Amino acid sequence: MVKKLVIKVTAGADAPERCSQAFTVAAVAVASGVEVSLWLTGESSWFALPGRAAEFELPHAAPLPDLIESVLAGGRVTLCTQCAARREITEKDVLEGVRIAGAQVFVQEALADGAQALVY
Repeated sequence: MVKKLVIKVTAGADAPERCSQAFTVAAVAVASGVEVSLWLTGESSWFALPGRAAEFELPHAAPLPDLIESVLAGGRVTLCTQCAARREITEKDVLEGVRIAGAQVFVQEALADGAQALVY
């Protein structure tokens, strides 16, 4: 069994089903006892900000704020450094528990022994 799941979500409100799938998989994995690292990149970067997930709607999908809360409670959420900079998001702006890190950290996590990376 995979010991760690590294999930990169690139979609936000621009591709709601893909976005929701990534957050759902991350939350289910955390609930299953898998170590999860969820990376917010591209349009999903906005969900690192307080209140933004509450604006996301997709019929028949779990509420995004609940999914993020689940991942934060049992895993790690990271906002891409470049994505944050392009959107003028700083560490003082993000939800408590969200870190900002770059590609080097993502590659390190994705290539770690026992890790499986998924990109949405």
